[in-house]
Amino acid sequence: MELICNETEGVVRALLDPTIFSDDRVLEGLLKVEDAFLPQPPYFQRVQPDLQPYMRKIVCEEEECEEEVFLLAVNYLDRFLSAVKTKKSYLQLLGAACLLLASKLKSYRPFSAKKLCLYTDNSITSSELLEWELIVLGKLKWNLAAVTPYDFIEHILRKLPLPKDRVTLIRKHAQTFIALCATDHSFAMYTPSMIAAGSVGAAECLKSCQEKIEQLLASSLRENQQHKHQEGGATSKEAEPQSQSCTPTDVRDINL
Repeated sequence: MELICNETEGVVRALLDPTIFSDDRVLEGLLKVEDAFLPQPPYFQRVQPDLQPYMRKIVCEEEECEEEVFLLAVNYLDRFLSAVKTKKSYLQLLGAACLLLASKLKSYRPFSAKKLCLYTDNSITSSELLEWELIVLGKLKWNLAAVTPYDFIEHILRKLPLPKDRVTLIRKHAQTFIALCATDHSFAMYTPSMIAAGSVGAAECLKSCQEKIEQLLASSLRENQQHKHQEGGATSKEAEPQSQSCTPTDVRDINL
């Protein structure tokens, strides 16, 4: 049997299985179990008096990787911090351990311990990272197959009456919004399905607004060109002030 994968921007991905997204039982299963992977709120006040939300954000923003790996690593980080009091000197080590575990589960090419140590400017060692990997596994009770907002995107897009030419861009914008939410601790308490639905809704509104702006701009350019054509017989001194754009900014040089 031959396996065919798509490769986009250096990331190898399998083709989407239409059966998964056409069967409502898959979506229902995700909705049933998503609550089991939420961190206990509010852990900064209750469990982590030495840590501040901005520290978590810094660690999250440093994790540059595939979307699925990033979201899963942040989920591990939040669940661990909601259960175990952690010194801020260990926060970067914890983030690296979560990223290592998530990459092993989701990435076709997992990170190596050595590579993650280089990402931290060798502020941690491979032995420390592997030790913390076991610590995180123990505290999470080896329950790593967490549901993330990324798991809901395709299910939501398939159920919306969207034109095919808009789906790709809406999906891309939604993924951006989801990643942005992951860097803010206040979104850790929302269910993945809620974050995914909100992100897709925001992406759809963004695309609609963008299209209206483009239509307005094109219309303004056409009117401006017609106006200049009608005034073509006037003298240069008379035509110059009339040829100015009627929009708040001069759009005559914009090339669509």
